[in-house]
Amino acid sequence: MRVLGVVALLAATCAAGIVTPTASAADSPSLRFAPEAMVDWEPHSFNGRTRYQLVTRDGRAAVRAECDGGTGSGLVLRRKIDLRATPVVAWRWRVDAVYSGLDPHSQSGDDYPARLYVVDEHSVLRWRTRAINYVWANSQPQGSDWPNPFTDKAHMVAVASGAPTGNDGWHTAKRNIRADFERFHDRELDSVNAVAIMTDCDNAGQSTEAWYGAIRFLPAAAR
Repeated sequence: MRVLGVVALLAATCAAGIVTPTASAADSPSLRFAPEAMVDWEPHSFNGRTRYQLVTRDGRAAVRAECDGGTGSGLVLRRKIDLRATPVVAWRWRVDAVYSGLDPHSQSGDDYPARLYVVDEHSVLRWRTRAINYVWANSQPQGSDWPNPFTDKAHMVAVASGAPTGNDGWHTAKRNIRADFERFHDRELDSVNAVAIMTDCDNAGQSTEAWYGAIRFLPAAAR
């Protein structure tokens, strides 16, 4: 899947989402995007439509993504998020299966059963747009990172890898976005302005399902 396409998309997409505050003004700020809101984020198709729907999985609400072997599309929210207050993103997800036989360093191997994008988007100076793409990797080790094969504007980070194990298949991820942008893009940010989820399988020609739980933006000291 062409990450540059999502980066370009964000320059033209306007989307709305329900934000649930999880702290009072006197407390440390945080944001929570519930699956009930995420399922209504703006869809964008690259090749057919990955099917997204709100379901209950293991007793919790989740966005279920079904990729049937030849589709690729995502759900996008365009919203400014203050990284000075909430530099950490945390979320839960699970996948049914990963893809086999793909080289993540090649354009034909750029398919993942689950992704979360965070984007520093510049609608006028588009050459300045940068993205980090957190993925459930097929074969790359958890914790590894590599340049996106389509563009130097995006960097890939494996926050989970391989077939799901333990915790009923659910995996909890947490990353410091501000630190990651400085490390991977040499850019000190006060905010990002777009978030997206995507399950794509058009390059792999294989099928999978993924489930996305709530996405939270937290203070640096949050556990």
